[in-house]
Amino acid sequence: MTVNQNTGTGSIQRDTGIDLLRALTMFVMIFVNDFWKINDVPHWLEHAKFGEDFLGLADVVFPVFLFVVGMSIPLAIEKRYSKGLSVESTIRHIFSSTVALLVMGVFIVNSEERLSPNVSYPIGIYWILMVAGFILIWNQYPKTEDKNRKTLYTILKMAGIIILLYLAITFRDPKEGVFSARWWGILGAIGWSYLLCAFIYVFTRSRLNYLIPIWILFVVVCILGSRLNEVHGGKAILELPRPNFYNDVLSILHVGNGALAAFTMGGVIFSLLRTKYFHLLGNNKKNIYIISAIILFFLAGFISQEFWIVSKLSATPTWIFYVTAIAIAVYAILTWLSSTGKAGWLNIIKPAGTATLTCYLIPYVFYALADLTGVVLPDWLTHGFMGIVNCIGFALLVIGVTWLLGRISIKLKI
Repeated sequence: MTVNQNTGTGSIQRDTGIDLLRALTMFVMIFVNDFWKINDVPHWLEHAKFGEDFLGLADVVFPVFLFVVGMSIPLAIEKRYSKGLSVESTIRHIFSSTVALLVMGVFIVNSEERLSPNVSYPIGIYWILMVAGFILIWNQYPKTEDKNRKTLYTILKMAGIIILLYLAITFRDPKEGVFSARWWGILGAIGWSYLLCAFIYVFTRSRLNYLIPIWILFVVVCILGSRLNEVHGGKAILELPRPNFYNDVLSILHVGNGALAAFTMGGVIFSLLRTKYFHLLGNNKKNIYIISAIILFFLAGFISQEFWIVSKLSATPTWIFYVTAIAIAVYAILTWLSSTGKAGWLNIIKPAGTATLTCYLIPYVFYALADLTGVVLPDWLTHGFMGIVNCIGFALLVIGVTWLLGRISIKLKI
């Protein structure tokens, strides 16, 4: 891979390590999101409770995905530039992708508490129409010069918009609340973090002397705003009365407490280090640097745990450090497996890494069908070990359906 140190990452090649990490993360995300239907889930697989000093597998998935989003940002933007696309078109693309994630996030969030009995359709119909609307609007339709096909694709997109408008207008929650941006959901949180970090990258490109201080700033915001352990007073270092200008600015910029942006910007920086510098090193030196980074972040997490609990729900600095170390370690292992030809067994989950958004939405169709048909799993499939096997099987089924949809040109792309 050639490198242009002034403008970016140079000649762009697809990183199989990123694809594998994205696929594995999505597989695990579907797996842990399916726990709602089973009982007796081992605690180490679940989310930690609020205020609990614990890091479960479910607490790792979302931030690792944000890290992968960050790793993809420099590669995606530089690929656009290598095709001759302008900065203006790239900014428009960033905004349009963000809007798509926000829209999807809001529709999913509104459905989480189900529907009012007064709505004329059940939640299963809502989910099916929602996914259908998303696919019609954001499907990666085959490129064509045929005017009739182009017209057809436009009609399909308009149909998708009409479906979503119908759902938004007719929606009522169990308390008769109307459709609204209650919070942005997982996809929306990804969208805001992507917008912030991608926008920063457009104006900084590969200048690590800007990007690293920005990452540090996000971490400092998290450090100042996270509540300390009880032994250290149980209050944040910077605890201002609300409302205040500082928190209003963070809210406007969608920085939050800095944690989510730190994961995404951490991925951007790691991706640039890998493409600009690591490829120039021999394998031994490269391994030493990566292992050193993993140890450094684990050590930072260990030290910070003296002051803050490790908590996803509280988005603590400890959570940032531990999960960043995990993300780098898993990426390094997957890259090594791929480079040594030992990653073939991961091919079964590959569609989750190349059609990630489609894969994320498919479970809602299955949940909708279960709701509409009244199908209930036998009790022995909802407890203990067999319950876990059930969730693993469901995740593999979702990925298989994603692959089949890709074969007939149904694949969301934003």
